[in-house]
Amino acid sequence: LKFAARFFMAKTVTLALLVLFTSAAFAQQSKHGKINFGIEQDVLPYATGGYFAGLWAGKDHFRVRAITAKVHKPDFIIKDGFTNNRVKAYALLGDYFLKNNWKGWWAGTGLVYWKNSIQTDAKINTAHYNTWLFNGSIGYSFKLGEYFYVSPWSGLHFKVGGDKHVSVDGKTFTPPFVNPEASVKLGAYF
Repeated sequence: LKFAARFFMAKTVTLALLVLFTSAAFAQQSKHGKINFGIEQDVLPYATGGYFAGLWAGKDHFRVRAITAKVHKPDFIIKDGFTNNRVKAYALLGDYFLKNNWKGWWAGTGLVYWKNSIQTDAKINTAHYNTWLFNGSIGYSFKLGEYFYVSPWSGLHFKVGGDKHVSVDGKTFTPPFVNPEASVKLGAYF
C-alpha cells in the first residue's frame, strides 16, 4: 500500500507539472478560447494548522486540478475517544463551469488519497492509515479583477478503499464512509 501511495503522489505531481507546463507553452487562442492555468489556496487547511497547494489548467468550461494539503481534523468531528487526526491529502480533480472565464457555478469530481494519523485521548501511540476517496464538490467563483477569484465551496468525500479498522492504544478507529468539507478558495489564473 505504501508503494501505491508513493506511486499515486508521484503521478499526481508529474501530471500536474505536465499539464501546467504544456498549457503555458501552448496557450494559444482558438475559436473557443485559450488554455489557462492557475494557482489556488484554500482557507480550511491553514485554519487547522496545515497547508494547501493547488495547480490547475483548463479551457472553456473545463479544468483539471492537482492538489496537496495537510489538515488537522478538529476533535468535534472525530469519534469520541480519539484525537489528533491528521490528514495529508493528494488529489486529481476535474471541474466543469456553467460559464466561461472561470466564473459562476462549478461542479467537480475526482480521486483523492489521504495519508492519515490518529491517536486516542490518552496520546500514548500514533496509528497511521490510508484512505482512498471519491470526491464530489460544488462551488461559486467570484472574479476579483481580471486574474483573481474567490470561490466558496462544499463537497463530500466517499471512502472507496484503504484501511477499514485502525488499532491504537487498545481501541479501534473506523474511518468514516462520508467526509463532508466546506471552505473558501482564493486563486489566480493566467
